[in-house]
Amino acid sequence: MLTVLPEVADALASGAPVVALESTIISHGLPRPENLRVAREIEQAVRRGGAVPATIALVEGRPHVGLDDAALRHVAGSDDVVKVSTRDLATVAARGGSGATTVAATSHLAALAGIRVFATGGLGGVHRDARATWDESADLQALATTDITVVCAGVKSILDVPATLERLETLGVTVLGYGTTAFPGFYLSDSGHSLDWRVDSPEEVAAVMAARAGLGTDDRGIVVANPLPPDEQLDPALHDRLLHDGLAAADAHQVRGKDVTPFLLEFFHRESKGASLEANIRIVLHNAELAARIAAAAA
Repeated sequence: MLTVLPEVADALASGAPVVALESTIISHGLPRPENLRVAREIEQAVRRGGAVPATIALVEGRPHVGLDDAALRHVAGSDDVVKVSTRDLATVAARGGSGATTVAATSHLAALAGIRVFATGGLGGVHRDARATWDESADLQALATTDITVVCAGVKSILDVPATLERLETLGVTVLGYGTTAFPGFYLSDSGHSLDWRVDSPEEVAAVMAARAGLGTDDRGIVVANPLPPDEQLDPALHDRLLHDGLAAADAHQVRGKDVTPFLLEFFHRESKGASLEANIRIVLHNAELAARIAAAAA
């Protein structure tokens, strides 16, 4: 069922590096019309790193791996584009709908197309109230069952970071700190939690990918945790204040379950006067270029 952009298909056929990109950040993560401009900048960052970008989305019932300009405009500007995780793919496709893919859905479709490297902002994870709600992102299960290397800035700090790291360990997902042994906290360079393994070059990541293939452990993903430089992160004092106030506001408004994350992200954006959104854009561009360099090394 995949519709693969000719440029992406040619790159895959020749063994050239390709990087998958999610589309949820375009349709739901950034305001219009900035979202279209940033989507193009992300693709350009992949090209600067030496790879072909493949933004993934459902367009009128068809999974597209790589979007032409018309499809990109549709995802960025249409009100009928829904957020699609793996469980939603078949339903939206069967109904001829359009959907922006999450980390989980993007990982699935990228692997189906033969793409091995994926760049995103931050992973979903275990929610802070998971002990009561069992609320955990489908991203974690996707990483446990999909051969994909995901470059990200860790998980969003509004989640339960230590519980997420424990789940990744239980699921057998390799987590590598890029240039660090500190697990990044999305807006923050350091979440306060450490990692066992550090890599310092795209070639080291590519070597891990190759070794896993030889050992038969490539039936699940690799997380490359790539922090923002400290001078580009959100001010830690501002971050901590917004997190405290945002959690209190969510509780006061009785926001629960899957609604907590978008509520807190919007709270951060509004109360930081756009500083968190600017950090988010820096994160994705930073990760896109590194993912391209890793894909080139692996190719």
